[in-house]
Amino acid sequence: MDWMTRFAATVRSVEPELTALDQKAGDGDFGANLVTGMDGVRRALDAVAAGAGNGESRRGPDAPLDAAARVFLDDVGGTSGPLFGLLFQELADALGMAAAPPGTAALALGTAAGAAAIQRVGEAEVGDKTMVDALVPAARALASCEPTADPAHALHVAAVAAHRGARSTTDLRARRGRASYTGDHSRGVPDPGALAVALLFASAHAELTSLSRLPVS
Repeated sequence: MDWMTRFAATVRSVEPELTALDQKAGDGDFGANLVTGMDGVRRALDAVAAGAGNGESRRGPDAPLDAAARVFLDDVGGTSGPLFGLLFQELADALGMAAAPPGTAALALGTAAGAAAIQRVGEAEVGDKTMVDALVPAARALASCEPTADPAHALHVAAVAAHRGARSTTDLRARRGRASYTGDHSRGVPDPGALAVALLFASAHAELTSLSRLPVS
């Protein structure tokens, strides 16, 4: 639950930066949509903590991610809302099926499944300037870790890879998502969705107050 709580706080802190980037390369609503979604996740997490969730709510270590998935799949608009929902759902499923406590192997499995689901639905590949540019490197980084590795270390490795992937989108022209409609206007701006993926993995360790706090090594 701490991971999703920290990500919610991070999103609220970094929203102005994400919005400014999306105003240059998209329709400007990405940061606001992400904040709305994570505010909803916070309320859902409070309900889980209080035992007030509905009969289908999970109670294990996967419960926070499952709650996040429900919010993003059901309530968050924009192109990216349902895609983040798919990632959260695949992570929740992987953690839910793992032996307790779930570790690096489950995180790797869930992230890979989330990336595959997003690519299947969004038809995006690495290089299309989308969240996939950060998510696929994160999945590969997790897969490269020993299954028994410390999950905290593995998530840090994933955050570094995701940040590197997000930054690699800066000079690309978007070929998928709403930014693809802006043509060359998206060049020179890193993809906000890819940066949000990097923020997600980095928030496993601590709340971030700025994009400049994303890990580089």
